[in-house]
Order: sequence, then C-alpha cells, then structure tokens
Amino acid sequence: MMRFFSKICFIGMCLFPFAIQAQRIINLYPGNIPNAKKTELKDIPQNPSEGLVRRVVTPTLQMYLPENANASGTAIVICPGGGYAILAYNLEGTIVAKILNSWGVTAVVLKYRLPSDDIMKDKSVGPLEDAQSAIKYVRENATQLNINPQKIGIMGFSAGGHLAATASTHFDKDYISNPNHISLRPDFSILAYPVISMSETLTHMGSHDNLLGKNPSQEVVKKFSNELQVTKNTPITFLVLAGDDDTVNPENSIKYYEALLKNSVPAEMHIYQNGGHGFGTHLLEKKDNWMDVLRIWMEHNNLL
Repeated sequence: MMRFFSKICFIGMCLFPFAIQAQRIINLYPGNIPNAKKTELKDIPQNPSEGLVRRVVTPTLQMYLPENANASGTAIVICPGGGYAILAYNLEGTIVAKILNSWGVTAVVLKYRLPSDDIMKDKSVGPLEDAQSAIKYVRENATQLNINPQKIGIMGFSAGGHLAATASTHFDKDYISNPNHISLRPDFSILAYPVISMSETLTHMGSHDNLLGKNPSQEVVKKFSNELQVTKNTPITFLVLAGDDDTVNPENSIKYYEALLKNSVPAEMHIYQNGGHGFGTHLLEKKDNWMDVLRIWMEHNNLL
C-alpha cells in the first residue's frame, strides 16, 4: 500500500501543472449534509505537491465543462480511490477529467466524504450518499450543463471503483432526499482496478475496515459486496485492471464481470499482464494509455 501511495505522489508531482487547470468547484449540498454529525472537524486542504485529500467534511463537485462546439452530451462523475482513507484527487480525478473533457465529455470530480464515525452517523453509506447526490445534481441540471440526461455515467478507481459499483447496483434505494424522484441510476460505469467485494476472502481489507468497520454483520458485508448485487438493470460497464495487482485481488473485477454476463448486461474487461495497482490513466510499465481503449468503447456505445 505504501508503494501505491508513493506512486500517487510521484505521478501527481510530475503532472501537477496539467492538473491545476481546474474549473469551478461547487458544494454538493447547499444546505444540511445528510447523515452528518455535528463536529468541529474541518476539511484538510489538498496538498498540491502530492495531489491527495486526507479528510472531507464538506463534499464538493469540481466541474470540467467542454466547449459547446465539442460537447458530446455525455457526463461522467469521477470517484477517486485511496482505500476509503484518502482520495488520489489528481491522479484519479483532475487528470482523468481533463482527458475526458478533451473528448467533449462533461467531467465532474466528486470529492466525497471518507467514511468516519467522527463525522457520520452511518459511515457505511456516507460515500454512497455523495455519489447519489452527484448523479442527482448532474441529471437535474442536464439542460444547464448541455448534456443528455440519459448519458450520465460514473467512473471509479480502486475504492472509488467500489463506490462507483455500489452506485451502479444500489440505485433502486434513495439514500438521499429525492422528492422529485430523479433517477439515481448511472447510465454506464467505468471501473479501474476496483474493489468490488467486501467478502474477507476477496476484498481489500483496508477499504473493508474503513467503510464497514472491523466486525460488520454478514448482512452488511453481503449488501456491499457488489458482485452479489448485480441485476439485469445494472448499467453497461467497462473494467480495466492488471493481472499482477497485489493490492486489490483481480478476482474482484472478474467476479463482477461474470455477474454482469450472467445478467446479460453488456460489459467489456481489459486485463493487462503487468501494471500493478494505482496506475491511473497510464500504465507506465507498458507505455500504454488504456484510456484510448475506453474511448473506443464509449464510441461503440454511442457515448461520444
């Protein structure tokens, strides 16, 4: 895990000049934050040199809007990873958003609350509340954002991939106030080296413990094991990972892919021989940009 964080810091410093070209940031909740405890804790500001976020009390959306002439009508909510302990906000957030933006995609980087008993009444659903709220915001504001409300996807890396997969399998239940019954279902999912399961034989234990605690009930473990929650209504999905990932077992993605196939959900999975964990948008070992493959998949599915 330390090697993964070191890689994040190194790449974040190298690409920092590229990552700071951000657009506007808005608070996800203009009023009360759901499931929040009263606390004196504040956000820990992002360290620009490493691109990491270590505490989120007030979740935000960082908006990357394409030029109107280049707009595809597609939007993607991006969930950075970090074991539900930190957010790799540049490597798996702003850098990704800039690439998507260049394709004409409205990219929205979600700075979601990291699960904590200090700031949440139920930390297991805090990140999901933020993901659902982000999808709701984008869909409610589709006209103003110049997007198609039926082309809103979610993208996640590592533990952010677990969050994206959770949003893609738990959309039938509103974890947030939704009086206008806005659909919280993503239209597609993009999962990069994701944590999928909370089963102890498969999960990344750091993500498991941070989200659910050390001794969750089997009911809760099953609920957040997304390979067990796939249905025929789960969104179409693109998965990418490396077979030599020694942080998150590749079986996480494989089990999710198998569940998608079993439920006749269109899906595509790319497993690179080498690449490890936390490679962001570029496999340095292979000098390969898997985002080129993602773009082809999006074009194939009429998302670009």
